[in-house]
Amino acid sequence: AIVGPEHVLTGDHIPDDYSRDELGDLRRRPSVVVEPGSAAEISRIMAFASEHVIPVTVRGSGTGLCGGCVPERGGILLLTTRLNRILEIDTDNLTATVEPGVILLDFQEEVERLGLLYAPDPGERSATIGGNVSTNAGGMRAVKYGVTRDHVLGLEVVLPTGEIVRLGGKTVKNSSGYSLLHLMIGSEGTLGIITKIVVKLLPRPQRTVTLLVPFPSLSRAIGTVPKMIKSRYIPQSMEFMEREVMLHAEEYLGKAFPHTSAPAYLLLRFDGETREDLEQRSE
Repeated sequence: AIVGPEHVLTGDHIPDDYSRDELGDLRRRPSVVVEPGSAAEISRIMAFASEHVIPVTVRGSGTGLCGGCVPERGGILLLTTRLNRILEIDTDNLTATVEPGVILLDFQEEVERLGLLYAPDPGERSATIGGNVSTNAGGMRAVKYGVTRDHVLGLEVVLPTGEIVRLGGKTVKNSSGYSLLHLMIGSEGTLGIITKIVVKLLPRPQRTVTLLVPFPSLSRAIGTVPKMIKSRYIPQSMEFMEREVMLHAEEYLGKAFPHTSAPAYLLLRFDGETREDLEQRSE
């Protein structure tokens, strides 16, 4: 009655994918899958579930590795896939307002088209923004730009009772009282269901360069990392790889790395405004 029968799945009509995430080991089928189209509908679902003591698990695109979207207690599996609109990109204030079902890759491409950057960049770009917020996703850019938490300014959240609350907003300074905004970020849907997200944007760097740096040992590679952090040449991202892992990756992907003879490597990426600046920092 709340969402319409076309947005409800039961029994054999529920795909097996909805019983797990990419972790794979944890599985449990929900009793019913519901796909609401608004915060108001989610509010009514939560009020109904609260009154009848029915477990509710929220799910985005199911790409997580923490089991957070697996309905361990059965009940209602609530999908956010219909809440997939980019509501606003404010180029003056460098913010964007999106619904939780927006796919990360689609959002990044849209803001980059406007010369802007949404800095969080987890490895799985088919994830939803809501899932990123719920797991406080990081990624390689965290070295310079931080994780998802550092880029969320505001949230609209439906609480388990059905009440809709708004936390934070399009402001940088918000220094009074409990930080309920940050309590919600990373809570994996256990405290409420996110229905709207305000994130901050940055001017997009004009150029990037990637370096693959070989080292004679893993300890030498690791020892270089704090030196990099202390220097004024902070990379956008930094990862380490050992030779054995690279060889396995080559075999699995059917692609060759440009260099595989060293015991360990650092993969560095720098961003900047000019080629001269990047060449200087790379050197």
